[in-house]
Amino acid sequence: MSGHATDTDIKEAALRPPEQVMRLARLGSLHQCRLSFMRQLTRRLAREDWQFTRRAFEVDDNGVGHAVYTATGPERSYSLIAFAHDLPDHLRSDRVIAEAWDATFALFDGVPDRADIARLSRNVPMQEAGRISESELSLSRANRSVRLWTHVVDRLSQGQQPDPQTIAEVGYLMRTTAVYGSGKFGAADRDVIAERPEMAAPFQAEMLSVYLTRWFVRDMVEHMARVQGGENAVALDPALARRLGIGNSTGLGMAPFLVNHPMLVNNWILVRETALARVRALPSATPDAVALFRDLLSRSVAAIETWRTEHPIQLARLADLRADLSRLLPHVSDGLDTDHPWDKLHAWAEGNLSFEGQEFLVSLMLEPYGDIIDGLGPCMAAVEQAGFRIDGSMPLHQVKALIEQQFPWALETDWTAPEATARAWYVSEEKLEPRLGQRHEEPIAPYEQPLAPGRDAAFLHADLGDWPGDTLLAAFLLKHPEHRHSARRVQIAAKAPYGEIRDNTIGADMLPIDMLRAKLSFFGATSFDPRPDRWIRITMFAGAPYPPELTGDNADFWVYPESDI
Repeated sequence: MSGHATDTDIKEAALRPPEQVMRLARLGSLHQCRLSFMRQLTRRLAREDWQFTRRAFEVDDNGVGHAVYTATGPERSYSLIAFAHDLPDHLRSDRVIAEAWDATFALFDGVPDRADIARLSRNVPMQEAGRISESELSLSRANRSVRLWTHVVDRLSQGQQPDPQTIAEVGYLMRTTAVYGSGKFGAADRDVIAERPEMAAPFQAEMLSVYLTRWFVRDMVEHMARVQGGENAVALDPALARRLGIGNSTGLGMAPFLVNHPMLVNNWILVRETALARVRALPSATPDAVALFRDLLSRSVAAIETWRTEHPIQLARLADLRADLSRLLPHVSDGLDTDHPWDKLHAWAEGNLSFEGQEFLVSLMLEPYGDIIDGLGPCMAAVEQAGFRIDGSMPLHQVKALIEQQFPWALETDWTAPEATARAWYVSEEKLEPRLGQRHEEPIAPYEQPLAPGRDAAFLHADLGDWPGDTLLAAFLLKHPEHRHSARRVQIAAKAPYGEIRDNTIGADMLPIDMLRAKLSFFGATSFDPRPDRWIRITMFAGAPYPPELTGDNADFWVYPESDI
């Protein structure tokens, strides 16, 4: 794997093995890094000098109407079409089954005309109940944080700025409850945009949608302040505005993603591990690299002090992280002028820091080295159809060997123990939402989703039994078609070893928030706040410049805030 086509001379240390990296406790300790999808987006937009235009803002005094924001790059334009609604408080819900929202959005491929806006105005506000077309790349919706929204509107309408502490406590004026892409509800399939350079990395359309949504939200809160205060109203101070991100409430629906997309997840983790290996292999650290690392570490300490949660597990993890950073600060004050400093620092962290601290350090170590890391971004995408075909010509002795290599922990698990199979994933018929139930207390086993690859691989291994080793897999699957999905995953794991979680996803002690946290860290989320262990609130683009302010100087390290109030 190479960051750039010509980077054949880049050296890499040994990758951390999948059995170390792919444990749920470690995955649940991942943090954003310079490879996160939000930061890939803002760097590209700045590097390529994208231009941003607010083409329309037709919102009335009741906060009802539409707005259009366009991002124009070297080859194409993309437009966020936002619909603002006057939503009664009793209808405001973050549940995926909600039917009304404060705002709804579509990311349009190009620049919409009046006919496009009229068509979308009949469908986008309905979300799942409507239909969009291949001209749209994403569909989303958001609700206000009522307390902060009211506070900001009241203050601005009176000619005053909102209280910085109140902003810090919430962190966003609106939170998305879903951002759909990749063919959902008629939107363009991933294949439509996958070859476009600006969309090569994963989730770039969705991240662009959220980035433009944040611009719309600022405009909306200022508009409502002018409606309320007239000539007395003032605009939001730019420094305060930058502190505001877009919130997100993510529940169990996202957790199965890590299981259902092994090739994609493999590429995410493999790229991050490759980036780490490149940094660890560096024989020395330049003064500029060390200065940047120490600066971002100091800024991180201050930022993490502002993170808030009431969840006991996250409280403990935050305490661990803060303690880890306090240990790290003196350790790096004068310890980076040795040979292979990053490799030594990483080894020290593995022996002295918690998973939280270790993984936060990994993120920080990558920061000074965009020249050898950033080119890896497009490698994080995957053509998942390539892994769907089962190689039926593989002999069974090879299948068994692959299971023993990739799933040793599963073969050592006693799957007859009640605690090993305490949970079952299923889809609620009434709500059409993923659920995680208690297998031995609820009649849900017949409806279980195939989200326990370790158990299923162990069952496949057992059923291979005394079959002759030279028997072809195709012959075995004719007799045991129930093992087709496991055979496919075993063969995928041979090519994508970082695609399998090396833990029991249906065990009594499994924490779904670990899976949520892992995925959200790659998006670039911060301020993780579980509620309780099955959904999580996070913030996106907090600290980022707004599109009209974006430059090469502020496009990257905005995620590490500086005090500017």
